[in-house]
Amino acid sequence: MKIVKKISILAKEISRLKRSGKRVGLVPTMGCLHEGHLSLARGAKKENDIVVVSIFVNPTQFGPKEDFQKYPRDLKKDLRFLKGLCDIVFIPSAKEMYPESCCTFVEVRGTSDILCGNTRKGHFVGVTTIVSKLFNIVLPDNAYFGQKDAQQAVIIKKMARDLDFPVRVSVLPIIRDKDGLALSSRNTYLSEGERNDAVVLFQALRSAQRLVKQGAKDTSKIKCILSDFIGRTASARIDYIEIVDPDTLGPVKAIEKQALLLLAVYIGKTRLIDNAPLKLR
Repeated sequence: MKIVKKISILAKEISRLKRSGKRVGLVPTMGCLHEGHLSLARGAKKENDIVVVSIFVNPTQFGPKEDFQKYPRDLKKDLRFLKGLCDIVFIPSAKEMYPESCCTFVEVRGTSDILCGNTRKGHFVGVTTIVSKLFNIVLPDNAYFGQKDAQQAVIIKKMARDLDFPVRVSVLPIIRDKDGLALSSRNTYLSEGERNDAVVLFQALRSAQRLVKQGAKDTSKIKCILSDFIGRTASARIDYIEIVDPDTLGPVKAIEKQALLLLAVYIGKTRLIDNAPLKLR
């Protein structure tokens, strides 16, 4: 497993691998790795000759009052986790990725300023900018993202199509703890009591799925029921509950075939997101 910190060195290595006909898979991360990230690396390993995992806490996707400085970092642990799962770990500095002359950003209009983009202004511009840079540096044949960040996955797929990146974007299933809580680096912020409360997101998703299986179609009524349910948890504060088209993220008034339920909920001071498909019988 090679550790690379410089773009120029990685570019030379990728060029050499590509000339020899190797297929390259990319797993972009911000570190503090957990089983969700590792599942992406395993998926990449199955489909590619070379797996590149990037570890970079991207400053451009954090707002001025967000948690960039305290975002959890544990590089030694991350590298232990990645042994045997990837070939190259790319760990650039902020100056390497954003030199002082850098003034170009990538924006996917229409889907970047809704849902999480409404709460976290500029967040997805930071995401699409760094991912487009990684696509250009690593030149992956395949790139892997998690379904937990459903809006991000839709945006990155659209960016790849619109900008003609020759990369297949794969979105792999959410990895959950035993009680259903979606794995997230930010779960480390939760106190013991808050961690117990956080399972309310998964419980709300399951409740909505049961309602739809029983014939519920009116999304406004489903959202109302979920709001009441989550509101009974004292530490929970709802950012949004939305039911959308899974491909466009447009709002859905009635579930006809398939929709996507998206939740963003503060548990204490920690903002958690989760999602689940809603399908009619």
